[in-house]
Amino acid sequence: MVFLRAALIFILSAAAHGAERLSPPAGFMQPPEHRAAKAVNCPAAPAPFTGVLDFQSKYAGSDSARATLNPEADATFRQQTKPITDMERFVSRQVTAWAQSGNPSNVACVVNALAGWASAGALTGDAKNHTGRSMRKWALATFSSAWLQLQDSPQHPLRAYPAEQANIERWLSTLGDLTISEWHDLPRSKVNNHSYWAAWAIMATAVVTQRRDLFTDALDIYRTAMQQIDQDGFLPNELRRRQRAFSYHNYAIQPLVMIALFARANGVDPEAGNHDALRRLGDQVIDGFTDAQPFAQKTGVTQDMSFLQHPTNLAWLEGWCQLYSCDDALRQRIVHLRPLQNTRLGGDLSHLLATTARQE
Repeated sequence: MVFLRAALIFILSAAAHGAERLSPPAGFMQPPEHRAAKAVNCPAAPAPFTGVLDFQSKYAGSDSARATLNPEADATFRQQTKPITDMERFVSRQVTAWAQSGNPSNVACVVNALAGWASAGALTGDAKNHTGRSMRKWALATFSSAWLQLQDSPQHPLRAYPAEQANIERWLSTLGDLTISEWHDLPRSKVNNHSYWAAWAIMATAVVTQRRDLFTDALDIYRTAMQQIDQDGFLPNELRRRQRAFSYHNYAIQPLVMIALFARANGVDPEAGNHDALRRLGDQVIDGFTDAQPFAQKTGVTQDMSFLQHPTNLAWLEGWCQLYSCDDALRQRIVHLRPLQNTRLGGDLSHLLATTARQE
């Protein structure tokens, strides 16, 4: 029933808003860097995950701050979710490879894999817990942000797959509906980084499916996030994470930056919310890279800085420097980390966003 409803909404929305096409930022519409004629062997794609979304939290057994990782629970979580995360990496890597080489074999690889998941109704099962709902929206963020790069390329690599494309986009629309039902209209006390990531998944899916209702829903959550940012650039719900508060502020801003970029690409001013609250949040996080003491003072505990060892956690900075002027120190930090990649934000953000900066 949900699938049929989503298909109907998808068709009506596309017809109603044909003259108001939603667009991604320019970097998502680039041609491949060069053309490669040699075929590549496509690795086997993970089998569709059609089960119930019921997964162990990696913080199981932690206190209310949910800030202490449980190694045993984390191992269980990774094993249970492996088919989904493997598929996320599979899709992102193939799209990134295509963006670099223009090889149509990579496109065929992605299309066949996602078509298989779409036909099986993967990830549309009941989400029994918070972790299950989280996995659904993270996967949707990956699939939609990757698919956009094929859908909107001037090379039109999907023209050879009209039936598969329609099937995949109907499925993504269904996942968008499920994600909205799970993350929209939550009490403000429950709105945190997870809702922001859901909004990013919904925003990318809105552009894929040309659904203005999803676009509006994503902006609703984004605006709530802006209202949650205080005058000093802190998110109260993320400060609850005690020693991981700084890490979770960094995690929370990642999808917000992507939503802001997509909003701006469609004529919505992302700086309007709560007196440019996004800038306050970003400035506080960026300052924390060299001095996290403000987060320690807010929480009363020394901050865990280990997340800075993983460049994927800083990929959002490519988008930040599109929204705002970055000083030389920050730009140098980014240069030394490139290529900055994050599967759930679209893949190679240095290609998608830094290239746009050079063109502009």
